[in-house]
Amino acid sequence: MFLSTSTTPNEPNVMIPAQKRKVVVFSGGSAANSLVDEFNEVIEKNNCALTYVIPISDNGGSSSELIRVFGGPGIGDVRTRLVRLIPHTHTNILNLFNHRLPPSPEPAAAEFLTLLTGTSPLYDAIPTPQAMLIRAILSHLHLEILKRNRPPTSTFNFQSASIGNLFLTGARLFSGSVESAIYLLAIMGGVDESKTAVLPAIVSNFSHHISAGLADGSVIAGQNAISHPSEPTALNSNPSGDQADHASIMLNGINHTIEDATLPGSLPTLRHAAIAFSKASEEPLPARIERVWYINPYGQEMRPPPNPKVLEAIGAAEAIIYSIGSLYTSIVPSLILQGVGESIARSNGARFKILLLNGSLDRETGGFSALDFVAAITRAGEESRGHTFQSSESVDENLWSQYVTHLIHLEGQSVPRVNKEELAKWGVECVRLYGRKAGDGVTKGYFDRLKMP
Repeated sequence: MFLSTSTTPNEPNVMIPAQKRKVVVFSGGSAANSLVDEFNEVIEKNNCALTYVIPISDNGGSSSELIRVFGGPGIGDVRTRLVRLIPHTHTNILNLFNHRLPPSPEPAAAEFLTLLTGTSPLYDAIPTPQAMLIRAILSHLHLEILKRNRPPTSTFNFQSASIGNLFLTGARLFSGSVESAIYLLAIMGGVDESKTAVLPAIVSNFSHHISAGLADGSVIAGQNAISHPSEPTALNSNPSGDQADHASIMLNGINHTIEDATLPGSLPTLRHAAIAFSKASEEPLPARIERVWYINPYGQEMRPPPNPKVLEAIGAAEAIIYSIGSLYTSIVPSLILQGVGESIARSNGARFKILLLNGSLDRETGGFSALDFVAAITRAGEESRGHTFQSSESVDENLWSQYVTHLIHLEGQSVPRVNKEELAKWGVECVRLYGRKAGDGVTKGYFDRLKMP
């Protein structure tokens, strides 16, 4: 796909090395992590530089507690990608940043103290200068936690906290820059950013949340509520004993005597910490998602600009890839940012705009076909350019090829339906691959053995 040939009078059909090509991958966190090795193989074989663009709107898991107490971006997906890129030469750093504290608050807090004192076995074999720097960052975070604690009504919950997330937050608070925090983790982990860069879709010290509008007219606020039904775990909604006097004002399930990083009057769904939720069991949405947009803490729509480096990467890219993952919470939040759709649609250099079709449908895409995926990406890009649509209005199919030129899909029972003829009619070429076979001989929709062309 990325190699070029050239002929000369003296040496016909001589293969010449391609110049440093650039690839942009739009993705979320966990799902696309399974393709990191394949993407690494592509850039090595074709002398490419690759840029991952990852949204910061995730407000679930341990990130939700950091957002509740400190505000700031949801950095969980950025962290998972950075850690996945850490080479085997830095295994001990990888293990530390990938480690999670115990799932109960008291043991989790106790283990965090061992990281502060330097007695944690996670520091074994980590060079002393790096270990001391990590301890310093975590100590700074701990100081900020203590300043914000309001016992007994509000204390920081270390339950299931990712050390990488804690480190990135501490580094951001220390430096005042999320980009500096990402750089520090990357450089300590030995990630070669000249080959592979990880860009947050938005550069900000503030939280950015999304809402989804459904076909039945209802609206869901907050990424975690869109993707995964969850139960708040960090706040005590039913105080008893001595806590009752301190936590007596309850409204919409929120304890309003608790101080946190959210503004007064913020939507209750954005104030809840959602540390515990299940990715395995998903309740279906009551209706199909039609649109996703950014909101302020009060639920009002806003149109934030992207990280300027994202636009630069798109402008220099020869290939743009929409990776597997949650369509509306991993891919679309980056595409609807101001200027992103314009950059993709008008990019003269990006000859390949490739959609990796999910191997199965999830809560966000129940009943979708490949046509629906392409239409959703196109609509997001057009909304980024300021175009508005009525609730049930479909996007013009003539625009599809401005955003997607190739669709790569697996062969399997769980794969969304692919109408090759209809896609080809609108300029989208389909490429079929074969997924991994299970023990029963049935081909499943997994990309974990994908070898990119």
